[in-house]
Amino acid sequence: MDNAQFRVKSGDRKELTARMRSRTLPAEDVRRARLILMLAEKRSFTEIQQALGCNRSYISRWKQRFLSEGPDGLYSQHVGSVRSKASMKLEARILAKTQAKPSDGSTHWSTRKLALEIGTNHMCVARVWNRARLQPHRIEHYIMSDDPEFESKAADVIGLYMSPPQHAVVFCVDEKTAIQALDRLDPVLPLSPGRAERHGFEYYRHGTLSLYAALNTMSGEVLGKTTARHTSEEFVRFLSEIVAQQPNGKEIHIIADNLSAHKTARVEEFLEKNKNVRMHFTPTYSSWLNQVELWFNKVERDVIARGVFTSTSDLTRKLMRYIRAGNKNPKPVKWSYSDVRRRITVGPNITVTGH
Repeated sequence: MDNAQFRVKSGDRKELTARMRSRTLPAEDVRRARLILMLAEKRSFTEIQQALGCNRSYISRWKQRFLSEGPDGLYSQHVGSVRSKASMKLEARILAKTQAKPSDGSTHWSTRKLALEIGTNHMCVARVWNRARLQPHRIEHYIMSDDPEFESKAADVIGLYMSPPQHAVVFCVDEKTAIQALDRLDPVLPLSPGRAERHGFEYYRHGTLSLYAALNTMSGEVLGKTTARHTSEEFVRFLSEIVAQQPNGKEIHIIADNLSAHKTARVEEFLEKNKNVRMHFTPTYSSWLNQVELWFNKVERDVIARGVFTSTSDLTRKLMRYIRAGNKNPKPVKWSYSDVRRRITVGPNITVTGH
C-alpha cells in the first residue's frame, strides 16, 4: 500500500492524537503515534524522516505494524527472557504494598523504605514502579462541584463560548482580590549569563487592592479597573462601565462566579434597570469555566509575581499599562469541547443560553 492510500479511522485518530499530546507516555510511544498521523496526512517518507529523525525502514516497520494490529501494535514487543514465578510474585508484592500506607505513619513509600520492608533492593522497586507508572511521591488535587444544577449551568456557559448570540457581546467577569503592592528592601540583582534574576528575601508591604477584569470572549480584549475593596457596589460600578462602552441597547452577556457580591439586591436593581444585560453564573467550584481566570493567571505570572511596587498607585499604573499593551494585539481564548454528550447531560426542558 502506498502512502496515498493510507487511511486512519476516526477512533484510531483520536487515540493517536491523545498519545501524541501526552506528557506521561514514553517519548518513543509519542514518536510512533506522530509517525502514523503524519502518514495519514499524506506526508512523504522524506518529510517524516526529517521531522522525526528516523530512517525509512523504521517508518515501514511501524506502518506495517499499525496496518496489521492498529494502535495496539505501536508498542515495543521485546521477546526477552521468560520471567520466573518468583520475580512475578515479588512484583505483585511490591505493587500491593505500594498501594497501602506505610506502618511508620508516613503518607507514602520511597523506593528504599519499601525495599527494606520487603527485603529487596531499591532499584528493583524503582523498575517495578516505572513499569506500572506508579509515582507515590506525587499528588494531584481535584475539586468536585456540588452544584445540583451543574449540567444546566455548565451547558449555558459553554453554549455562550461555542455559539454566542448574534449581535451580542459576551464578557467573562471576575475580580482578583488582595493583590499586594510589595517593595523589595534589597536591590534586585538583574539577570545575567549563568545567573537568574535574584530578589532579596525581605520586602515591605504598601497595601493591597483588587483588580476587576472583563474579558471579551470574541475579541480577547480586557476591560480592567482597580479598587481599594471588592464590594457589591464596586461590582455594579464596573458593570456600569462595561455597559457604557457598548452601543445603546446592545445585548450583553456576563459570565461570573457565585461570589455573594455578585448576587446582592444592588446587582438585581442594576439588572432591572439594564434589561439588555444578562448574568450567567458558573456552577460552584468550577472556576475553570470562566475564561477570565486564564487571564488572571497570565497577569499573575507576567506582572505581579516578580513585580516591585512602591505603592498601590504604582501597582495600579503597572497593571493598567499591561492591560493597554495587551489590548493592542488581543487574542481570544480558543475554547474547544470534544463531545458534549460524554460530559454534559442537558435535560429536555433546559434552554441553553436562551438564544
